[in-house]
Parts: sequence; structure tokens; C-alpha cells
Amino acid sequence: MIKFIDLFSGIGGFRLGFESIGANCVFSCDNDPHANETYQKNFGINPFCDITTLQSSDIPDHDILCAGFPCQSFSIGGYRKGFNDSRGILFFDIARIIKDKKPKAFLLENVQGILTQDKGQTIETIRTILDELGYNTFESCEQCTNYGLPQNRKRWFCVGFRRDLSINNFKFPPKNNLSIGVSDMLEDNVTGHEPTDTAWSHIQKHYKNYKTTHSLDNYLKTEKQKITLAWEIRPSKCGIRDNNISPCLTAKMGTGGNNVPVIIELKRKFTTRECLRLMGFPDSFQIKENSYQSYKQIGNSVPVPMIKQIGKIMLTHIQ
Repeated sequence: MIKFIDLFSGIGGFRLGFESIGANCVFSCDNDPHANETYQKNFGINPFCDITTLQSSDIPDHDILCAGFPCQSFSIGGYRKGFNDSRGILFFDIARIIKDKKPKAFLLENVQGILTQDKGQTIETIRTILDELGYNTFESCEQCTNYGLPQNRKRWFCVGFRRDLSINNFKFPPKNNLSIGVSDMLEDNVTGHEPTDTAWSHIQKHYKNYKTTHSLDNYLKTEKQKITLAWEIRPSKCGIRDNNISPCLTAKMGTGGNNVPVIIELKRKFTTRECLRLMGFPDSFQIKENSYQSYKQIGNSVPVPMIKQIGKIMLTHIQ
């Protein structure tokens, strides 16, 4: 059985994806106590550890290293300090573990902003290090909607194979047409998720302006697509969507609720369960309801179907 480790494990998106294709998780690591609480509820272990002091000798041997390393320092939603941010240099701990453990392969994930950080110097540093470690790498910015999830979420993925395995032809999964929308993922009879009066007044103002500048003839009018979403509800900014695809779910959903998408027709925010569904987590997954920490954890996670489909191709190569 293929063995993998789950670094920066969060709430377990990598683990769910790889376990669903028959791989075995032999080690998990994260220093967020709230995410670890959720992880323990679902997988029975608390993965708490500090990767900066973690010794490679304490990590079991494994075939695949998985790491969705902290992205705030590379994100357009953060300060974009890259390696000048303490979170950015955590990549070097990944490199250290790869060097010491020499797994057959790895799968890294981050925001697409990593490609332009510091005028491209950040990504070139990462590429150079991975090459010097002896790995053939394959990169792609993959969109969530191509993996069956109605969420506008584009992420950078890097797949690496140890050079002695002579794997030179990895290809990411082909694009698929999206067959479901946000409306297929909504819960019934939801209460307690109404936006504040201030937020709602901003939504109404901007939505009125939006409707006057967008022709209704351009709307997708099927029954499945009668849904309008708003997000980033601030006095100066309000994004609107009405193509039945959610805006990107981010960790900022945990900063007070203003970044949780609002369904205008229902005058309420997404529930945590709906957010989990938009990330491809099963309904059996346990998490605190309507908690700002839960929203943050979901926004920091990875879409399970993306990990599953990319991982499946990786396994066919290394097996």
C-alpha cells in the first residue's frame, strides 16, 4: 500500500483525497489547535507539532509527501511578503524533509499568487531547490470548477517525482464540464445565518447598481441557476455573482463573517456544511457549526476531489 504524510494537515483535505484512492496516511502535522481539534474528531488523532523543530528521523518512511503549505504570504488577500514572511520560509522545512526522507513523490499546493510573488523570484527559488533535491516537477494552476465543484477557486499545484524513477510525462487531469451548481448544495430551513443590518444594506445598494449595469439577457436562466451571491460585504466593495458558482472560500471567512458568501434571495450566509460541500467534503465530516474558526479552517483547506484526481494519476505512475 502506498504511504503518504500530511504536512500542514489542516482539517484533512489531503488525507481524505488520498485515502479515498487507497493510500495510507502514516503521519500528520499541524500547529493550529482549532484545526487539530477538527482533525481529531474525524481521524482519531491530534497531529499537533511544530514543523520547524520536527526532526526528520521522527517521520515514518513514506512514498508521497503532501503539503498545502501556508499561503498567506503569497496570497493577493495577504501582504504578499513571500519568503520575507515567517510563514513563507516554511517551504524550506518541506525541502529539508524531502531531502532527508527522499519520498518517491510529493504534491504541493498554494495560491496562484505564488507565481508572481517578488516578480517571480519566489517560484524560481522553489523550482531550483526541488530540482537540486533530485526531482522532476510538473506544475499547473487548476480551477475548482474543472473538478466538479461550483466554486471559483484556482490553485497552484506542483507534483514531483524522484528523478531515478524516470517519470517524465505526468499530466494533470483533463478538464470536465461542471454539472452542478451552488443551489444543489444548499441546506433547507436554515436559521441564524442572517447578515448584519449594515452588511445587508450594502448588499442591497450594490446589487441594485449591479442589476442596472448587467442585462438580464446575459443571466443563465435555468431553474438550477436562479441564485445570486454576494461576498466581501464592505462599504466600498461588494462582489456579485449570479452564475450559480460560489466565489472563492477563504480563511478570511473567519474574521467576523463579512467574507462569508451571502445568498441574496435567501438573505443569509453559507452554512459551514454548505462550505464543506463546496470543498468536496462528505456530509459525514464533523465540524463546529457556524463557528468563525470553522469557516477559517474550511477556507484554508484543499478541495478533496482535486487531491483525489491528481493523486490517482500520481499513484498510477509510482506503482
